[in-house]
Amino acid sequence: MANSQTTEAIEKLAAEIGKNVYIDIAKWHLYLADAKLHILVAQGVYPLLEENQLNEDSVIQILQNIPIKIGGGKREIPLLDLLPLPCQVDLMDLLEEYQRNF
Repeated sequence: MANSQTTEAIEKLAAEIGKNVYIDIAKWHLYLADAKLHILVAQGVYPLLEENQLNEDSVIQILQNIPIKIGGGKREIPLLDLLPLPCQVDLMDLLEEYQRNF
């Protein structure tokens, strides 16, 4: 039962991340839901929320450790490098709000 609740919570968090956070490539905004990255980010940050350990450094480290393949897989760039600063701030705000309601 707890596992299905965790899955639901991650999916809800992923939906919020997916519609509010985007990567910026050549001034094109690709929301994480459209890029199919929202669940991966939610799964990465959820343990921080669950353990009440949310902090900016930890979130940045998680984003740094998510490799994004570009050029048909010829190269990988950390997700952090594709998120503009306002989106990083929005992500932290969203996570802090989620933590308050957790």
